[in-house]
Amino acid sequence: MPNGPHLDEALHTLSSELAAEQRELTDWTTRDAWLAYMRFGRRRCFNAALTPDSDGLLFQYGTYAFSGRPMFTLHLTRQFAVIDADSEHDHYVQLHCELRYEPERDLDALGSFHSWFFHDAGADLEEWFAAMEGRLRVLFARRPAEMDVYEEQV
Repeated sequence: MPNGPHLDEALHTLSSELAAEQRELTDWTTRDAWLAYMRFGRRRCFNAALTPDSDGLLFQYGTYAFSGRPMFTLHLTRQFAVIDADSEHDHYVQLHCELRYEPERDLDALGSFHSWFFHDAGADLEEWFAAMEGRLRVLFARRPAEMDVYEEQV
């Protein structure tokens, strides 16, 4: 929404959703992070471009060695398209909530998966959340070994 808060406030908004429970992030379960991500994903108040691919949610997981050693990683991302002064695509801003777990057989058995949802593209957000939540059940009660929240331009 062009008249909403600037995208510079989006990371603060995600962090606020994660902090809503007033607990240290080390105490969080996967379910806590998922509920915060859903609250953040439902918010449509940022001044992103008004195109069907300008505000997207990415849900992905798999076992990766991004930090040097293999860990099962759940990556919850929101992506905003940024346009330049000529109303042309300039870049994307991605806000990440990354949860990493020690490798375990049942997590490795999940393999890898990813799914995008884009606001204003005609799909139902609550149906997408329900489908992704179904893939998370094995993780809900677990506490991640590591958790990072960050922003990047791509």
